Amino acid sequence: MHVWTSVGAPELPPAPLVGRSRDITRLTGLLTRHRLVTVTGTAGLGKSRLAATAMIRTAGGPAVTVRVQGSGPAAPGTLTAAVVQALALRGHIPGAQTASTGQSVSGCRRTPAPAASQAVTGRPAASRDLTTVLPASPLLLLLDDVDPAHAECTGLVQRLLMAAPALRVLVTSRRPLGLGDERVLRLAPLRTEPRDGAPAPAVRLFLDRARRAAPEFAPADGDLPVIGAICGHLEGNPLAIELAAAQVAHHPLRRLAALTARRQCWLSDAEAPLRRHRSLRAAVGADYVLCDRDLRMVWGRAGVFAGSFAESTAVFLCAGGGVTPDQVPSCLARLAVAGILTPVTDPGGVVPVRYRMTRAAREFGTERLREAGEYPVAAERRALHCRRVAAVAADLWHAGSQHQAVQLARDEHADVTAAVRHALTEPGQTETALETVLDLWFWWGVYDHAEEGGDHLLRLLPLCDPGGPLAVRALWLTAWLRAGTHPRQAGDLLARAWPAAVRAGDDATAGRIAHAQGVLALHRHDLRAAAAHFEDAARIIPPGAPGGPSASVALSALAIARAGFAPHAARRSAHQALTRPETRDDAWACAVARYARAFVDHRQGRTARAWRRAGRALADLDGQPPPLGAAALRRLLADLETGARDTPRAPVPRPGGTAPERPPNAVDMPRPAEEMPASYRHMM
Repeated sequence: MHVWTSVGAPELPPAPLVGRSRDITRLTGLLTRHRLVTVTGTAGLGKSRLAATAMIRTAGGPAVTVRVQGSGPAAPGTLTAAVVQALALRGHIPGAQTASTGQSVSGCRRTPAPAASQAVTGRPAASRDLTTVLPASPLLLLLDDVDPAHAECTGLVQRLLMAAPALRVLVTSRRPLGLGDERVLRLAPLRTEPRDGAPAPAVRLFLDRARRAAPEFAPADGDLPVIGAICGHLEGNPLAIELAAAQVAHHPLRRLAALTARRQCWLSDAEAPLRRHRSLRAAVGADYVLCDRDLRMVWGRAGVFAGSFAESTAVFLCAGGGVTPDQVPSCLARLAVAGILTPVTDPGGVVPVRYRMTRAAREFGTERLREAGEYPVAAERRALHCRRVAAVAADLWHAGSQHQAVQLARDEHADVTAAVRHALTEPGQTETALETVLDLWFWWGVYDHAEEGGDHLLRLLPLCDPGGPLAVRALWLTAWLRAGTHPRQAGDLLARAWPAAVRAGDDATAGRIAHAQGVLALHRHDLRAAAAHFEDAARIIPPGAPGGPSASVALSALAIARAGFAPHAARRSAHQALTRPETRDDAWACAVARYARAFVDHRQGRTARAWRRAGRALADLDGQPPPLGAAALRRLLADLETGARDTPRAPVPRPGGTAPERPPNAVDMPRPAEEMPASYRHMM
């Protein structure tokens, strides 16, 4: 452990701060109005640089800096001894010495002081010398990176402020001191998204440091999005961005983007002035060594989460091995205070708190988890959690609580993806992963994740029992998800699924196979074949059968297909779809049915009625997650308005808006009888 003291304001870092002008202004304002200010934030955000810059701007007189360096907790009294030494070097007690503790206390002066740049040894004289070196004149004291001596720093600062009214203290730490007069400035990562056509601060920092590391570095215009992706992978952490920028001499930008997307702790720079800044692993590890055993265990086990996670989920996954379930919430709160976890929701709000871990901390924790041999158990628990979440989401969807079902699927999306990927290398988890994907059919098919869901199923299918019921369900769902992009592959999958479903007597799956066949026929613009398949699906799918599109959705699709050649039958099918009891509790099926009625009116030349119905259906989605039906309704309204002649363009209602008060005076321009609009692809 090393404690460095400096008499005078610290020198500015050689590389300028980028993207911190607002933070500097806020910090200088706090320093001019308050006696104790603490800059907090996770490792690598630039707390020390920001404090040094603000200190130079606001010192306006004598200043003293004490910086703690090293790994692990500091010995008791070390920080106090360093403060005594720094104040002594300033001239209050010329030539004062501190005693040896086995620590190294070095001073480097900015104003003349005897022996200011020499290492001093001896026992730390804490309270004995502190009362005699307190300044009577104004002084600004910077205590930098005090995390290894956090508890000692809290007591020391409280005594200093009480005994020296002219003293102001600026502290940098990963967590606040918790004193009553303390003002806290929490540093956030740099913004990674461009705004108003200007590069994001994170991108500007990368460009500046890359040019310093490699003066010949000259990115092309097309490289800025790649740099933005790198900064996004690094979550706007300035230290990580600087370390990545130093790699431009060794890796092309696109290669660097691929590397940072997979792993980040490998980033390093041997020439960094501070040891803990020479690699991202060292920066994160400096936090890890300050944690007690329980925190380390919870950190490592929580590292298995790929996205945000709820407190209850962490209790399920992190408890064990000496950590009791009731200890996990407090450990999470302490990790959040230290900046390892970030609360996604307000811990004091009515919504259950969710946390997320930075990617670097997650990678570091996973490494520790693998070293301890606990990763397989943690991954299995994550898979079981995802399976349970998917089952609950499927039940919520089927029960009509579709908003909650979608929110649950959205919250756990990243971990479901991670669980599926892990199952590809762990045969024992294949069935669990497949059940998870199947239960989330609505997330893939209704909420625009068809390509991802289809890819998951195609990877899992070869690993499961080809004759089992899960495989049959997976075959039809894969075909339905890929019907629009890979029709030939979808047809082959349905050909394999049909005989197995018939042999098993699974009417729900057989009906959904017919539905998927109808979607394929629609994409071929074979409306009569599509109508025949949808009619079979509406007849075969049992009422209220979970796990896929209902018979009501098949009736709506039947109406859309018949609109081109049997308009009266189409109207009848649309009406039946809307009046079925199961439609009332299914927001997606209701949106599809209302779209079908509006579409049939449109094809029959009832433009004004179609416009009103589509507008009302879109407005009624207010407050609901926007399924693909909303996109189709907007497309239909746009089609209706495109056909207007010599009339103003009518406003298109959006989700959350209101329906139009009166229809546009538009003239329908019908399509050929056997041609279907692109909007139906967002419905079926």
